[in-house]
Amino acid sequence: MSQTINMKQMEQKLQKADRKQSRLYLFCNFTALAIISAYSALMLSPTVQRVFPEGGDSRKQMYMIFVMTLAGCVVFTIYALGLFFRHKSGQLGILMAIGTSRRRLAPGLFREVMLLSGMSAIAGTIAGFPFVWIIWHGFRLILVDSSDMALTFDFRCLFISLLFMLLVVGFACLTAWRYLKKTNIMEVIREEHINEPVKEPGRWCGPVGFLLILAGAVLGYGAPWAFQAWFHMYSPPWAGVFYAPVFPGLYMVMLHTVVHGWRRHKRNPYKNIISRSMMKFQGRQTVNNLLVVTLLIAGGCFAVFYLPANGVSMMMRYASQPYDYFYKYQADQDVPERDEVEALGKEYGLTFQEWGECVYVSLGIGGSTDIEEEGMRFRVEYVPMLNEARVLSEDAYRTLTGQEADVEPGTYLSVTNQEETSLSVNQSAREFTNMVTRTQLDTEFAGYLHYDLLVDDMYCCVLDNDDYDRIAEGLTDEWKGRIVQFNVDGKDSYAFAKAFYNRFVASFDETCERHRHYDRVSKIRYDEAGEEYWADTFDAATVSYENSDSFMFRQFWVYQPDFRILDQNDYLRNMSVLFMMFLFIFLVCLVTAQVVCYTRCQSIALNNRYVFDDLRKLGASPAFLDKEVRSQCANVFRVPSLVGMSGMFLLFTMILYANDGRITRAEWITMGVCLAVLALIGVMIYGVYRGSVRAIKGRLGI
Repeated sequence: MSQTINMKQMEQKLQKADRKQSRLYLFCNFTALAIISAYSALMLSPTVQRVFPEGGDSRKQMYMIFVMTLAGCVVFTIYALGLFFRHKSGQLGILMAIGTSRRRLAPGLFREVMLLSGMSAIAGTIAGFPFVWIIWHGFRLILVDSSDMALTFDFRCLFISLLFMLLVVGFACLTAWRYLKKTNIMEVIREEHINEPVKEPGRWCGPVGFLLILAGAVLGYGAPWAFQAWFHMYSPPWAGVFYAPVFPGLYMVMLHTVVHGWRRHKRNPYKNIISRSMMKFQGRQTVNNLLVVTLLIAGGCFAVFYLPANGVSMMMRYASQPYDYFYKYQADQDVPERDEVEALGKEYGLTFQEWGECVYVSLGIGGSTDIEEEGMRFRVEYVPMLNEARVLSEDAYRTLTGQEADVEPGTYLSVTNQEETSLSVNQSAREFTNMVTRTQLDTEFAGYLHYDLLVDDMYCCVLDNDDYDRIAEGLTDEWKGRIVQFNVDGKDSYAFAKAFYNRFVASFDETCERHRHYDRVSKIRYDEAGEEYWADTFDAATVSYENSDSFMFRQFWVYQPDFRILDQNDYLRNMSVLFMMFLFIFLVCLVTAQVVCYTRCQSIALNNRYVFDDLRKLGASPAFLDKEVRSQCANVFRVPSLVGMSGMFLLFTMILYANDGRITRAEWITMGVCLAVLALIGVMIYGVYRGSVRAIKGRLGI
């Protein structure tokens, strides 16, 4: 009994036979959209935006890694799409061979492509939100929790997912149209079995690629300084193009890996020839995948380096701090005096020693600054009343620090940290200004003093006693202040530190509710010039006593005290959002990279199953086949991991050096911790590699 099969039924049968490749495409597309959706949801979340300083390095780092991840996901999705259509071509060729016109095939093909692409994209976008929620609350449950970590979403992040979704569907439709336009039916049918070898370059390709990567990193990172030094202009938005040599460099390194490998084969040209040939014959796909993995691993390493870079320096600072308690305040504030502090300490069984205090004044200090002009240009100009400076006399500095400070009349010494890496120093001042009487004191820079506790975002200077008395005459209490420091006799108490902190903050009125970057002298200068001061309209430059336990307040309040035990115990809680964000980015990048590696290993090995079957029939031992599988997988995992990790470590080292022209002790320790982190990442990658080898051997029956 014959059965008539119409065209729709035939298409359905062919699609059913092609389910494996459809599932792979769905999985890859779903994964890419879930990653982009999750990353953008967290990146644009008010929880994260509140904590990451606008224009700060941490926010720039977050955005840069997002761009790298986005580029990796685009390449990954295009690869999965190409793989799907390579297998789909057989189905199209069969239908064309029996006389089906392209016009008849087009509606069904576009319907299937848009259904698969759209379905997986929508599912991935939706899945990104619960994925973020589960990971974030897992962090809160296992690692650290605080009020700052209450996660909220800004659903404008869906615009990024929507754009990526349109990109995916657009590429899918374009690829479908390209396949329908092919005229050679036999070529369409055989497309699945056609290899994609790359043109074999010389062995110079790999070394030149590494040089391009290095050149791109140096040019890209150095471009802002070059624009300022040579052209007296700020770095334009397009300056990121100087990083461009990194990408052809990466491509050349991966191409060298696929075509030649990194071992000489002259003595034994047939060693690993099978695994090398399998990679070479599918070179284009392999190179694209290795590029994606390299970018993802590099982005993940850059993210995770933030943790030791910040944590090591802060822990060392707390450990080396000479006093348990150090704080400063305006003279017109009702801050607890010594007897009140000692009475509070007795409630917690504490007594204090090495109590020291001194007075200071706040003055206007002149200096050279950049004056913006049109076209992002600037000119360097001296401003007599540039910023606010905290100024001590010789005697006050000696009382506070125990250090001698012999300042010549008519000069000033600038206070910096021991390693002289602080940016809060002024070497160009020609005068100090009394902000009440507007009396000016002519002066000039005469060198440095070193006391870490006095170093913050405000300039701190020391004057000759007579000069200090003369310039301070007539100042009101709002321009005067006091600095106090003391140690605990014995073991400190966190409960006391917390109680004292709360009482300390409560003793200030609204005139001191200022951000540490809010400069009173700059504010007066702008007002007198009839211009608007930037901090008056910038929401990020505000702090509130109501949130005195929040990250923003404790990081940016102008009178934030240094209480060692409080800072040490609350450090992780205060930095929780930043740390969790970068840890999340690291996990997303690393997991995605390993998924791509695993998928690529499966594709190469299983698409060449017939090679292993033929070798088995020719008498190849299981040990030989096992070695070939391992060699194949090792190339996919090893090279992008080494390039991504080593390249990012070198870039990180360059950044540490470029910040202040040296590598400090804390930075050396940070680099050591980062190397240990890289070793741990290597162990994790090796574990996935071993799992991939076992899975492939199981499917090949080895």
